[in-house]
Amino acid sequence: MADLSVDLAPNNPRELRLANPVIAASGCFGYGLEYAGVIDVQRLGAFVSKGITPQPRAGNAMPRITETPAGMLNAIGLQNPGLRGFVRKYPKLWETWRVPAIVNISAESVSEFAAMARVLDEQPGVAGIEVNVSCPNVAAGGFCFGWDAGMSADVTRAVRAATTLPVIVKLSPGATDIAEIALAVEEAGADAVSLINTLVGMAIDTRLRRPVLANGTGGLSGPAVKPVAVRMVYQVASVVRVPVIGLGGIVSLDDALEFFMAGASAIQVGTAIFAQPSRVVRLIDELDAWLESEGCASLAEVVGAALPTRPAGPGTATAAEPPSEFDFAAALATR
Repeated sequence: MADLSVDLAPNNPRELRLANPVIAASGCFGYGLEYAGVIDVQRLGAFVSKGITPQPRAGNAMPRITETPAGMLNAIGLQNPGLRGFVRKYPKLWETWRVPAIVNISAESVSEFAAMARVLDEQPGVAGIEVNVSCPNVAAGGFCFGWDAGMSADVTRAVRAATTLPVIVKLSPGATDIAEIALAVEEAGADAVSLINTLVGMAIDTRLRRPVLANGTGGLSGPAVKPVAVRMVYQVASVVRVPVIGLGGIVSLDDALEFFMAGASAIQVGTAIFAQPSRVVRLIDELDAWLESEGCASLAEVVGAALPTRPAGPGTATAAEPPSEFDFAAALATR
């Protein structure tokens, strides 16, 4: 068997060691309990909880999910029991599980993000925090934290100061320059970055002549977003030294391999779980078999294989300059 293990926080004394790089994504796996009777949750590398907010949220009005030709649109509205309700129910249960549980958090101010991290730092069974910066900053008129390097760094810095837990920052594809955002949160103390979050989309009911979703717009996920996600992972992995977690439309082994070769040290699987819950576990076995067939002793031999050069980082043999062979700005300018 190949070595599938990965440490997503090699610079953090608490570390975030996973037996394998396959993670169930936030919003698609509940709090782990929902799938415990369907698949062997303990086989996963980790799972990320449904997003938690400071106060309980009922979510958006129905309908709030609709299928698309290559994925789905959702506008759930972060329905959740709030931080206090979450703490009462889940962390003590997770403490008895082998699989690392990562908590996804969302907030509307830097101080709220920090307060949530401070509470989670004291909870048993919480292995790490994924910070969702695709949230509106109320103090900035609702401008998304994740679209601005300074605001993203402010959130990261505040969370880092409030907890010793590994901190993963989940990046927004709506950023003009996602590599700039990634570098900013790395400098501010992120142990890892994950990307991408959903793209904003819309579906129209042509019979009723109005949007399908009650919210109007929703987050597009599934295979339709994979090429965008792979491109952004490639860009980010080219410049940061912290581990990168890739997600966006992963269904098959080939999908996963694209992300690993683009520089992801781990992957998250989301929308595919709704259609086929066992898919997330089967990917682990398929990846192991593929590595063995390729004569690879570990996943590390594949990570970043498509990058012209690899940035220096934990476990990297030699330092390298960020790739210059492909100029994304020039490519976009010619469109």
